[in-house]
Amino acid sequence: MNYHVKPKKHLGQHFLKDESIAEKIANLLDDQELGKANLLEIGPGMGVLTQFLIHKPSKLSVIELDSESVIYLKKAYEGQSLKIIEADFLNEDVLNDILQNDTYLIGNFPYNISSQIIFKLIENKDQVLGLAGMFQKEVAERLVAKKGSKTYGILSVLLNAYYDSEYCFTVEPGVFNPPPKVKSGVIKCIRKKDFSIPCNELLFKDVVKTAFNQRRKTLRNALHKFNIKETDEFAKLRAEQLSVDDFIKLTQFIENKQ
Repeated sequence: MNYHVKPKKHLGQHFLKDESIAEKIANLLDDQELGKANLLEIGPGMGVLTQFLIHKPSKLSVIELDSESVIYLKKAYEGQSLKIIEADFLNEDVLNDILQNDTYLIGNFPYNISSQIIFKLIENKDQVLGLAGMFQKEVAERLVAKKGSKTYGILSVLLNAYYDSEYCFTVEPGVFNPPPKVKSGVIKCIRKKDFSIPCNELLFKDVVKTAFNQRRKTLRNALHKFNIKETDEFAKLRAEQLSVDDFIKLTQFIENKQ
Protein backbone atom coordinates (compact mmCIF):
# COMPACT_ATOMS: atom_id res chain seq x y z
CA MET A 1 0.00 0.00 0.00
CA ASN A 2 1.24 3.47 -0.89
CA TYR A 3 -1.07 5.12 1.63
CA HIS A 4 0.64 6.39 4.78
CA VAL A 5 -0.75 7.57 8.08
CA LYS A 6 0.64 10.83 9.41
CA PRO A 7 1.80 10.55 13.05
CA LYS A 8 -0.23 12.81 15.32
CA LYS A 9 1.50 14.68 18.09
CA HIS A 10 -1.60 14.95 20.30
CA LEU A 11 -1.85 11.16 20.32
CA GLY A 12 1.83 10.73 21.18
CA GLN A 13 2.40 8.76 17.98
CA HIS A 14 5.93 7.76 16.98
CA PHE A 15 5.68 5.05 14.35
CA LEU A 16 8.35 2.37 14.51
CA LYS A 17 10.09 1.94 11.15
CA ASP A 18 12.54 -0.84 11.98
CA GLU A 19 10.80 -4.16 11.33
CA SER A 20 13.56 -6.16 13.03
CA ILE A 21 12.79 -4.42 16.33
CA ALA A 22 9.06 -5.03 15.84
CA GLU A 23 9.80 -8.71 15.28
CA LYS A 24 11.91 -8.86 18.47
CA ILE A 25 9.02 -7.39 20.47
CA ALA A 26 6.56 -9.84 18.92
CA ASN A 27 8.83 -12.77 19.79
CA LEU A 28 9.08 -11.78 23.46
CA LEU A 29 5.83 -13.70 23.84
CA ASP A 30 6.72 -17.03 22.28
CA ASP A 31 4.11 -19.33 20.79
CA GLN A 32 4.31 -21.86 23.62
CA GLU A 33 3.81 -19.12 26.20
CA LEU A 34 0.88 -17.64 24.33
CA GLY A 35 -0.83 -20.90 23.54
CA LYS A 36 -4.41 -20.08 22.61
CA ALA A 37 -4.60 -17.02 24.87
CA ASN A 38 -5.98 -13.75 23.59
CA LEU A 39 -3.55 -11.11 22.36
CA LEU A 40 -4.48 -7.42 22.39
CA GLU A 41 -2.22 -4.89 20.67
CA ILE A 42 -2.61 -1.32 21.90
CA GLY A 43 -2.04 1.49 19.39
CA PRO A 44 -0.95 -0.48 16.29
CA GLY A 45 -0.59 2.64 14.10
CA MET A 46 0.45 1.37 10.67
CA GLY A 47 0.76 -2.23 11.81
CA VAL A 48 4.53 -2.68 11.86
CA LEU A 49 4.16 -4.91 14.94
CA THR A 50 0.78 -6.33 13.89
CA GLN A 51 2.31 -8.06 10.84
CA PHE A 52 4.37 -10.28 13.15
CA LEU A 53 1.57 -10.89 15.65
CA ILE A 54 -1.04 -12.01 13.13
CA HIS A 55 0.77 -15.32 12.64
CA LYS A 56 0.75 -16.15 16.34
CA PRO A 57 -1.48 -19.03 17.54
CA SER A 58 -3.43 -16.67 19.80
CA LYS A 59 -6.56 -14.74 18.82
CA LEU A 60 -5.35 -11.24 17.88
CA SER A 61 -7.26 -8.00 18.38
CA VAL A 62 -5.95 -4.46 18.02
CA ILE A 63 -7.34 -1.30 19.61
CA GLU A 64 -6.63 2.04 17.97
CA LEU A 65 -7.97 5.52 18.73
CA ASP A 66 -6.77 7.17 15.51
CA SER A 67 -9.48 6.78 12.84
CA GLU A 68 -6.93 7.29 10.06
CA SER A 69 -4.90 4.34 11.33
CA VAL A 70 -8.07 2.25 11.60
CA ILE A 71 -8.87 2.90 7.92
CA TYR A 72 -5.31 1.92 6.99
CA LEU A 73 -5.40 -1.29 9.06
CA LYS A 74 -8.76 -2.37 7.64
CA LYS A 75 -7.38 -2.05 4.12
CA ALA A 76 -4.01 -3.63 4.93
CA TYR A 77 -5.49 -6.64 6.74
CA GLU A 78 -8.67 -7.09 4.74
CA GLY A 79 -9.73 -10.73 4.69
CA GLN A 80 -7.39 -11.70 7.52
CA SER A 81 -8.31 -12.91 10.97
CA LEU A 82 -7.84 -9.61 12.79
CA LYS A 83 -10.35 -7.83 15.00
CA ILE A 84 -9.87 -4.05 14.76
CA ILE A 85 -11.42 -1.98 17.53
CA GLU A 86 -11.65 1.78 17.11
CA ALA A 87 -11.70 3.00 20.72
CA ASP A 88 -9.70 4.37 23.62
CA PHE A 89 -8.03 1.60 25.63
CA LEU A 90 -8.17 3.77 28.75
CA ASN A 91 -11.95 4.12 28.60
CA GLU A 92 -13.32 2.00 31.45
CA ASP A 93 -16.50 1.00 29.60
CA VAL A 94 -14.56 0.06 26.48
CA LEU A 95 -12.07 -2.01 28.44
CA ASN A 96 -14.80 -3.85 30.35
CA ASP A 97 -16.42 -4.68 27.03
CA ILE A 98 -13.39 -5.91 25.09
CA LEU A 99 -11.03 -7.40 27.68
CA GLN A 100 -11.27 -11.19 27.82
CA ASN A 101 -9.84 -13.75 30.22
CA ASP A 102 -6.32 -15.04 29.51
CA THR A 103 -5.17 -11.97 27.60
CA TYR A 104 -1.68 -10.65 26.87
CA LEU A 105 -1.17 -6.96 26.11
CA ILE A 106 1.46 -5.87 23.62
CA GLY A 107 2.41 -2.72 21.76
CA ASN A 108 4.65 0.23 21.06
CA PHE A 109 2.81 2.22 23.66
CA PRO A 110 2.23 5.97 23.23
CA TYR A 111 4.47 7.72 25.76
CA ASN A 112 1.70 10.01 26.95
CA ILE A 113 -0.45 7.16 28.28
CA SER A 114 2.14 4.49 29.12
CA SER A 115 1.86 4.81 32.91
CA GLN A 116 -1.93 4.69 32.65
CA ILE A 117 -1.65 1.47 30.64
CA ILE A 118 0.29 -0.10 33.50
CA PHE A 119 -2.35 0.99 36.02
CA LYS A 120 -5.00 -0.62 33.77
CA LEU A 121 -2.90 -3.78 33.60
CA ILE A 122 -2.78 -3.97 37.39
CA GLU A 123 -6.50 -3.19 37.78
CA ASN A 124 -7.31 -6.03 35.36
CA LYS A 125 -4.74 -8.53 36.59
CA ASP A 126 -7.38 -11.26 36.95
CA GLN A 127 -7.72 -11.28 33.16
CA VAL A 128 -4.31 -10.14 31.93
CA LEU A 129 -1.60 -12.81 31.92
CA GLY A 130 1.20 -10.50 30.88
CA LEU A 131 2.51 -7.63 28.80
CA ALA A 132 5.31 -6.97 26.35
CA GLY A 133 6.05 -3.63 24.83
CA MET A 134 7.91 -0.41 24.40
CA PHE A 135 7.94 2.57 26.75
CA GLN A 136 10.03 5.68 27.19
CA LYS A 137 13.32 4.30 28.55
CA GLU A 138 12.96 6.17 31.84
CA VAL A 139 9.50 4.67 32.39
CA ALA A 140 10.66 1.18 31.40
CA GLU A 141 13.51 1.36 33.91
CA ARG A 142 11.14 2.55 36.62
CA LEU A 143 8.78 -0.36 36.00
CA VAL A 144 11.45 -3.00 36.59
CA ALA A 145 13.37 -1.13 39.32
CA LYS A 146 14.20 -2.79 42.65
CA LYS A 147 14.45 -1.25 46.11
CA GLY A 148 17.37 1.12 46.61
CA SER A 149 17.28 2.38 43.03
CA LYS A 150 16.65 6.05 42.27
CA THR A 151 14.04 4.99 39.72
CA TYR A 152 12.19 2.76 42.21
CA GLY A 153 8.72 4.13 42.85
CA ILE A 154 4.97 3.59 43.00
CA LEU A 155 4.68 1.75 39.69
CA SER A 156 7.71 -0.43 40.51
CA VAL A 157 6.05 -1.74 43.67
CA LEU A 158 2.49 -2.06 42.36
CA LEU A 159 3.51 -3.82 39.14
CA ASN A 160 5.96 -6.24 40.75
CA ALA A 161 3.52 -7.20 43.47
CA TYR A 162 1.56 -9.10 40.83
CA TYR A 163 3.93 -9.55 37.86
CA ASP A 164 7.52 -10.63 37.29
CA SER A 165 9.05 -7.95 35.08
CA GLU A 166 12.29 -7.71 33.10
CA TYR A 167 14.00 -5.06 30.99
CA CYS A 168 14.67 -6.59 27.57
CA PHE A 169 16.47 -4.05 25.37
CA THR A 170 16.92 -0.37 24.51
CA VAL A 171 15.72 1.27 21.28
CA GLU A 172 17.33 4.36 19.74
CA PRO A 173 15.22 7.36 18.60
CA GLY A 174 16.25 7.14 14.94
CA VAL A 175 14.10 4.07 14.21
CA PHE A 176 10.87 6.05 14.67
CA ASN A 177 8.91 8.51 12.55
CA PRO A 178 9.09 11.13 13.91
CA PRO A 179 12.08 10.39 16.18
CA PRO A 180 11.28 11.03 19.85
CA LYS A 181 13.68 13.13 21.90
CA VAL A 182 14.44 10.21 24.23
CA LYS A 183 15.45 6.57 24.02
CA SER A 184 12.90 3.79 24.43
CA GLY A 185 13.02 0.63 26.50
CA VAL A 186 11.23 -2.67 25.95
CA ILE A 187 10.00 -4.71 28.91
CA LYS A 188 8.17 -7.96 29.49
CA CYS A 189 5.88 -8.77 32.43
CA ILE A 190 4.39 -12.17 33.24
CA ARG A 191 1.78 -12.60 35.94
CA LYS A 192 2.97 -14.52 38.98
CA LYS A 193 1.55 -17.99 39.52
CA ASP A 194 0.18 -16.80 42.86
CA PHE A 195 -0.72 -13.19 42.16
CA SER A 196 -2.91 -12.58 45.18
CA ILE A 197 -1.30 -10.53 47.94
CA PRO A 198 -2.03 -11.33 51.61
CA CYS A 199 -3.38 -7.91 52.57
CA ASN A 200 -6.09 -5.43 51.67
CA GLU A 201 -5.24 -4.38 48.10
CA LEU A 202 -6.80 -0.92 48.31
CA LEU A 203 -4.92 -0.21 51.53
CA PHE A 204 -1.70 -1.58 49.99
CA LYS A 205 -2.05 0.82 47.05
CA ASP A 206 -2.77 3.72 49.41
CA VAL A 207 0.26 2.92 51.60
CA VAL A 208 2.60 2.67 48.60
CA LYS A 209 1.36 5.90 47.00
CA THR A 210 1.44 7.83 50.27
CA ALA A 211 4.96 6.61 51.10
CA PHE A 212 6.42 7.58 47.72
CA ASN A 213 4.58 10.88 47.47
CA GLN A 214 6.88 12.06 50.26
CA ARG A 215 9.81 9.80 49.51
CA ARG A 216 12.40 12.04 51.18
CA LYS A 217 10.68 11.63 54.53
CA THR A 218 10.95 8.64 56.82
CA LEU A 219 7.89 6.41 56.76
CA ARG A 220 6.90 7.58 60.22
CA ASN A 221 6.45 11.11 58.81
CA ALA A 222 5.29 10.17 55.31
CA LEU A 223 2.65 7.78 56.68
CA HIS A 224 1.49 9.95 59.58
CA LYS A 225 -2.16 9.43 58.60
CA PHE A 226 -1.71 5.74 59.45
CA ASN A 227 -0.38 6.58 62.94
CA ILE A 228 3.04 5.02 62.46
CA LYS A 229 5.05 5.30 65.67
CA GLU A 230 8.80 5.83 65.93
CA THR A 231 9.23 2.38 67.44
CA ASP A 232 7.27 0.59 64.71
CA GLU A 233 9.11 -1.57 62.16
CA PHE A 234 10.15 0.39 59.05
CA ALA A 235 9.36 3.73 60.81
CA LYS A 236 12.87 5.13 60.35
CA LEU A 237 13.25 3.93 56.75
CA ARG A 238 12.25 5.68 53.53
CA ALA A 239 9.98 4.30 50.82
CA GLU A 240 12.78 3.33 48.42
CA GLN A 241 14.33 1.11 51.12
CA LEU A 242 11.34 -1.24 51.25
CA SER A 243 10.86 -4.21 48.94
CA VAL A 244 7.46 -5.30 47.63
CA ASP A 245 7.28 -7.89 50.43
CA ASP A 246 8.15 -5.19 52.98
CA PHE A 247 5.28 -3.03 51.74
CA ILE A 248 2.92 -5.98 52.06
CA LYS A 249 4.16 -6.58 55.60
CA LEU A 250 3.74 -2.88 56.43
CA THR A 251 0.20 -2.91 55.03
CA GLN A 252 -0.65 -5.95 57.14
CA PHE A 253 0.68 -4.13 60.22
CA ILE A 254 -1.46 -1.05 59.48
CA GLU A 255 -4.48 -3.23 58.72
CA ASN A 256 -4.19 -5.02 62.05
CA LYS A 257 -4.04 -1.70 63.89
CA GLN A 258 -7.30 -0.46 62.38
